[in-house]
Amino acid sequence: MHDLIRTNDPVLISFVESLMRDAGIGCMVADNGMSILEGSVGVIPRRILVDPDMAGQARRIVIDAGLEEELRPWNDRD
Repeated sequence: MHDLIRTNDPVLISFVESLMRDAGIGCMVADNGMSILEGSVGVIPRRILVDPDMAGQARRIVIDAGLEEELRPWNDRD
């Protein structure tokens, strides 16, 4: 999976999930359950993951939404 965004912002997570859903791109939010282990402090960021084959399109959608600064660096291993 391609690591698209890491954040603790639940509004950003919801917005990006909505963008991906509207574009027909499946995504997954990883590390949601970690808040239980960390005591709901919000220390561990949640990861928005997409299929590597859709990563370019997903990144373009995030950039077009004005959220380029939220993207993880592109990595050829993803």
